[in-house]
Amino acid sequence: MIRQIRGIVLENEPGGSVIEVAGWGVFVHMAVSDMPTPGTEVSLMTYLAVGQSGMDLYGFTNALDRRFFEQLLTVSGVGPKTALSILSRAAREALEGAIGKRDISYLTRVVGLGKKAAEKLAVELSEKMEASAIPHDDADAEVFDTLVALGYTEREARKALAAIPLHVSGRDARLKAALSGK
Repeated sequence: MIRQIRGIVLENEPGGSVIEVAGWGVFVHMAVSDMPTPGTEVSLMTYLAVGQSGMDLYGFTNALDRRFFEQLLTVSGVGPKTALSILSRAAREALEGAIGKRDISYLTRVVGLGKKAAEKLAVELSEKMEASAIPHDDADAEVFDTLVALGYTEREARKALAAIPLHVSGRDARLKAALSGK
């Protein structure tokens, strides 16, 4: 299995980046928030998915994101594309906290999962998450609700939340960052 690649980013495409590795242009599926800048050198932790349609490589900026992605894949009915989509919609730490605390409201509103899918995810993974060690508050849920109240569609609100840099914390700062990104 390919667990890591390093190379120059040739271009970004919808759903991922093309990385030059030893003269080969390798397409790596990535979360939109993790897309590297073309022309830069990157080192990505990877997961190789082998399916009926072929092989797909999924890339992550760190090993913790890859580990979480692999945990999502253990849930029945969650494939690599769904797992990457979930990881793209909120910070891994917030997702781990919501799953650990079985916060179905957060998973349905902010992440956009259906109620049954959110419950299934929480039930199957909550034991694997250390909810007490992971900071999770309702800041993103409040920001999401505020954006919807301001006229954003739920999809636009989720996209705005996903675009907020991870270092921005606090409800007001995250709301300001979401509003400035539209």
